[in-house]
Amino acid sequence: MRRARRRALLALCGLAFLVVLVLAAFRPGSSPVVGIGTPASASRLLPAGPPRPLVVATHGALQIQLPVNERNVTAIGYHGAGDDALPLDPLGRQANEGLFSRIFHRIFGGGGGGIAYYQLGGGDGPSTGSLNVGAAPDTDVYSPVDGTVVGLRDYILDGKSYGSVIDIQPSDEPSVVVSVTHLRADPALTVGAPVTSRTTKIGTIIDFSAVERLALARYTQDAGNHVAISVRTATTVPLR
Repeated sequence: MRRARRRALLALCGLAFLVVLVLAAFRPGSSPVVGIGTPASASRLLPAGPPRPLVVATHGALQIQLPVNERNVTAIGYHGAGDDALPLDPLGRQANEGLFSRIFHRIFGGGGGGIAYYQLGGGDGPSTGSLNVGAAPDTDVYSPVDGTVVGLRDYILDGKSYGSVIDIQPSDEPSVVVSVTHLRADPALTVGAPVTSRTTKIGTIIDFSAVERLALARYTQDAGNHVAISVRTATTVPLR
């Protein structure tokens, strides 16, 4: 009888501990620095000006600044962008991490804080090869790095042109090229032009939702349009 009671007590304690873990995993964390999955308000659709200084990802010493004013951001996500894309290191916390990872981070710490991002899956190469910063079409996009425009060409998909590809060689990391897509290049932008992060407007986001299904839409209240950023070794990028 005592053994049965002891087993029942241990089982009850184990269940209580499990409940605590689950509650800890789903307890609201710190508020994200940028909006995620929230409906686009009237103010979000208005021009908001340049973004404030906010590094969202890195690759070694290279820092990728938020290219869109945080007031306009709907969500941030990462996916593969080909075998030649270099992996980015996201800053912040993964909002859709697995249950066990969430429990572990709640109890033992880690997992980041502040900026919330999603792992979108799909694509070839590193799972963080492409950084997608969601915002409505026609939202202004600013350079994510200091550097020089070394390539400006059409983005071709199935033989049709959809906006531009802007290649920027960072001043601090000239061995790589930062490519920005899913946007319409600013008419004043030319190859050879210097750009400054968060200050130089390089284009506006285009509506890509009619071209392909956008994975970011799973976490936003819109079609998931975004500006996409990837980093590649300079020798692998076809510049012109």
